[in-house]
Amino acid sequence: MKIPAPRGPVSTALLSLLSTQDGPAASELDALTDASRRAVAETGDILRDDDLQLSLFCLYELHYSGLEGVSDSLEWHPGLVGLRLELEAAFEDALRSVVPVPPLPEATSGAVAEELFRMAADDDGPAVSRFVASKATREQLQEFLILRSVYQLKEADPHSWAIPRLPVGRAKAALIEIQADEYGGGRPERMHSHLFGVTMKGLELETEYGWYLDFIPALTLASSNAMSLFGLNRRLRGAIAGHLAAFEMTSSIPNSFYARGFRRLGFDDDVTYYFDEHVEADAVHEQIAARDLAGGLVDAEPALLPDVLFGAATVLTLDAMMGEDQLAAWKAGRSALREAGAAVPAPGAGALVGAALAAGVTP
Repeated sequence: MKIPAPRGPVSTALLSLLSTQDGPAASELDALTDASRRAVAETGDILRDDDLQLSLFCLYELHYSGLEGVSDSLEWHPGLVGLRLELEAAFEDALRSVVPVPPLPEATSGAVAEELFRMAADDDGPAVSRFVASKATREQLQEFLILRSVYQLKEADPHSWAIPRLPVGRAKAALIEIQADEYGGGRPERMHSHLFGVTMKGLELETEYGWYLDFIPALTLASSNAMSLFGLNRRLRGAIAGHLAAFEMTSSIPNSFYARGFRRLGFDDDVTYYFDEHVEADAVHEQIAARDLAGGLVDAEPALLPDVLFGAATVLTLDAMMGEDQLAAWKAGRSALREAGAAVPAPGAGALVGAALAAGVTP
């Protein structure tokens, strides 16, 4: 992924250090750590803090495909790992303060599945999917895809961190069954990340991962960062299992609305196939995820029940917050992308460029 434009003092210093040929010096890391601590102390809302969320996102990316021009040896640099741990501790504290976790049910797979289905059914977050189905313009569909691309172009990767962290048994087997589908069952052209790229290409958007990162708001980065937080920390294996369960359980119906919205504007089955595939696949996955993944994990490790529900509730909470922001912008005639950034949209996306400029985005 290309190195993005910084969004404040912490990301400016971090990206500068990552770009140095010899790696960060101890004195530079100390200064960066001090700056991040001040930023954490002073921020009014870390979930919406562009500087801190981008910094955490880039530190996490060192554990995925990396950043262009940054040495792979920095992935486990002690100073950078220490900085990541401090930022994610503050981030986790913020999540636990805003995410409402329901009363704990009995620690059995049946009770856990029942509670997860109840949470999914009671979810009354903003209906972005219904807006897309009935009202969204072509430019808004482009924005919708750009906002989702920060996760969808690497779909399944954050949850796959959980595979070696789960005990042998139902939960691990269920996770692998779900992930095998996400990765196309061994067929590259059926990988969900590839299918999402096909959809983006159909709307004249660039499909390179991270291409539009400078247009992505902090809250959307926070949603992606939550997956990495849960997946990369073994102590949070319950949260990543619950997160994936809720993710699958709240996907099928919205994707049917998304497909309807794209067809309404004349896009063909090649463009809508990503959504059509999820309508069918996630209807099956939700049962596996609730009963065998989340429920099976609680059967094996009952102490993980609170984190399983926390992970599930995090999906619902962050999706609702992002949906509110997105719909508020669109209903007010504004872009839902960041109001300042340096990303360069793909050639041919002139309508998106125009919409971004009209909204005050600086390309």
